Amino acid sequence: MGAQWKTKHKMDAAASKGRIFTKLAKEIMVAARNGADPDMNSKLRSAIDAAKKASMPKDTLERAIKKGAGLLDGPVNYESVTYEGFAPHQVPVIVECLTDNKNRSAQSMRLLFRKGQLATSGAVSWDFKHLGQIEATPTSDDADLELAAIEAGAQDFEAGEGNDVVFLTEPTDLDAVSKALPEFGYEVQSAKLVYRANNPVELSGDALAEVEAFLDAIDNDDDVQNVYAGLAG
Repeated sequence: MGAQWKTKHKMDAAASKGRIFTKLAKEIMVAARNGADPDMNSKLRSAIDAAKKASMPKDTLERAIKKGAGLLDGPVNYESVTYEGFAPHQVPVIVECLTDNKNRSAQSMRLLFRKGQLATSGAVSWDFKHLGQIEATPTSDDADLELAAIEAGAQDFEAGEGNDVVFLTEPTDLDAVSKALPEFGYEVQSAKLVYRANNPVELSGDALAEVEAFLDAIDNDDDVQNVYAGLAG
């Protein structure tokens, strides 16, 4: 409910993979500015884990780390910028960008939000919770979900896709909970900070299709890292 937007339509596999690698490489480079050692840099460790799960080639991953740490091709100038607004039918949207040109990103967002409404900072985010989200898989039939959540320090949990479970944490607890879960029988698949809408909008039919097309267009922009929509379902 209102979690990160995920396109529901299969795109060209190669193009999709390329976009995923580009986004992951950006996250790695930005995280590596605070140190190239993942053992000492939790954001870098999470970004590396995500890249490995996506099967990013080793040389691509290592190049992104070195570039972010300033060991290759000079410093990285990506900046984090967040935009807020509404998709058609007043669906609240938060867009996170990593960009080396804030003017370009701002122009792109103005164009992409033409069918909706680009708003000022705080106009939408007040109606979202900022949380740590961990997707994990039980490693045995004996794994106790409630015990794992309590002992690892998660705030809540819910069913994920298939056999997976989603643990929710305070933003500052994301890394600690991720490290603790394996001890209680859960293998972490991904760990990231997300926005979740408090009051997601329910749509169907043509209205839903219109919003999905709007979100797909934003998600495909080169500067966009994450799109969060207050859309039920």
